Amino acid sequence: MSIDSQKGAGLPAQGTPPVVPPSAPHSAVEKQVARSYNSAVANETLEDYSLRYAPKSFRRWSEYTVATTALGGIAYLADFAIGASIAISHGFENALASVLVAALVIFLTGIPISYYSARYNIDMDLLTRAAGFGYLGSTLTSIVYASFTFIFFALEGSIMAQAFHLGFGLPLWIGYAVASLIVIPIVIFGMTAMAKLQVWTQPVWLTLMFAPFVFVAIKDPHSYAAFTHWSGGTDVKGGSTFSAVGFGAGMGVALSLIAQIGEQVDYLRFMPDKTAANAKKWWTAVLAAGPGWVVLGAFKQIGGAFLAFLIVASAGTVVADEPIEQFRHGLGVYITAGTLGVAVFFVVLSQIKINVVNAYSGSLSWSNFFSRLLHYHPGRVVWIFFNIGIALTLMEANVFSFLNTVLGFYSNVAIAWIGAIVADLVINKPLGLSPSIVEFKRAHLYNFNPVGFVSMLIGSAVSIVAFEWGFGHGTFGTYAQAFSPFIALALAFVLSPVFAVLTKGKYYIAREDTLPEPLTVDGQLSGVSMECGVCTDHFERPDMAYCPFHSSAICSLCCSLDKACHDMCKKGGASSGPVDLTLTRASS
Repeated sequence: MSIDSQKGAGLPAQGTPPVVPPSAPHSAVEKQVARSYNSAVANETLEDYSLRYAPKSFRRWSEYTVATTALGGIAYLADFAIGASIAISHGFENALASVLVAALVIFLTGIPISYYSARYNIDMDLLTRAAGFGYLGSTLTSIVYASFTFIFFALEGSIMAQAFHLGFGLPLWIGYAVASLIVIPIVIFGMTAMAKLQVWTQPVWLTLMFAPFVFVAIKDPHSYAAFTHWSGGTDVKGGSTFSAVGFGAGMGVALSLIAQIGEQVDYLRFMPDKTAANAKKWWTAVLAAGPGWVVLGAFKQIGGAFLAFLIVASAGTVVADEPIEQFRHGLGVYITAGTLGVAVFFVVLSQIKINVVNAYSGSLSWSNFFSRLLHYHPGRVVWIFFNIGIALTLMEANVFSFLNTVLGFYSNVAIAWIGAIVADLVINKPLGLSPSIVEFKRAHLYNFNPVGFVSMLIGSAVSIVAFEWGFGHGTFGTYAQAFSPFIALALAFVLSPVFAVLTKGKYYIAREDTLPEPLTVDGQLSGVSMECGVCTDHFERPDMAYCPFHSSAICSLCCSLDKACHDMCKKGGASSGPVDLTLTRASS
């Protein structure tokens, strides 16, 4: 079914009155001077369509390149620290179970998000708007997502600083600054520079990442069997036992990574169109680079637990979860000289590969947040420095020392967000409870949609209470505290269709898209180029809407930044008149 034929799906049956066009004097004032953007915003090599649909003309990369670039972003070593931290606290059995179950949840929830992002070429924020949150309602999730990027930037930067300290004697506070500044030149040039970095460095990174485990298998194979009996702490000879509370607590930490899917789809939005000819390659790339990231992620967490097991008796629990120490020992099993240098190189390479992604995704999220609330967009590049500044502050506050607490708390909010989105994509849309179209533009959305927005608020609020206070004392409270992320997931997932039924889906689309040009051509999103009547630049049809305030077509960014219109096109619902395409159409 084409997107055009899906218009109105899940909308209320009653019609909506037309909007009265603005008075001539007001319109004339608005059109005296076209909006202009600074060079950073106008240059899409830097801007990367940070607030827009990614057009066909920009998506010049192959499925393989997009997937490799996305997977290059999971080179982070926080997985090793997370797995080690869980195992040190709860032992092998609980660590293994929590990592595997969390990975399954992350994989399943990542499938629909990856598909819709790659199919409609939009990032996580734009998808959230369309999937039950509304135009302003998704500002909350922008903060959640931005928090993910700077929390993990801080964790990864801390790991890099630890490598600088061990390898070069650099004080940690200086190492934090170096780790922050080193990624900026790459992130500024967005996908263009990051694609080259990730593709060129991936073989080297994979070789070094697996090397310690191969070396240990050759030199000390019995340690793998001994690892399965580790009960945690420094007692490497004790017996490991399963504990429901330990399993739940460990899973809460592992589930904090569920928002990583947002960083994956920040790349998947650049996938080429899916056609009959490339369908197999397209699906392989989407599944591998989307939810598939967690397969390698789970391996790294278990691997981090194993490397911590090897050194905890001699190094102690304080440093056993530090990846630089883990790899220094793991590589040293086989390499007799230069071990520290190789370990430092690997850690620094890994952290650069991931922190360019954290900084990049954070810049997208902050751009979306401030453009909606303040109607202000100085360019994605500005928000790179803002996001890194927050991360650097966290590093200087030694966020690494309270890793489990930070991630355990964060996972309650992040998983409620993901649960609400997934419910809309896999339940509400197939059942007709929400429109089958994916609409992200301000011109067509209500500011708040209770379906996703309220579902997330309730799910995260209840789970945070459970996480912090366990609903009181006693056994029930202990279990509620340990399994609080599942409370968030279950509540958000169930409440989304409930609210969709109660609201009859009427808060998804504020007015229909009435631009004459079709949204689809031969089943694909249209590539026709149209001129924005406000900035006079040209953008492809999926990024355009009709604006009765300006009496012309308008691009999604100009629409977002307009302060004067006060959403007049949606007052009381809206339909709009046709556009004179002799003025707005550029080329097909």
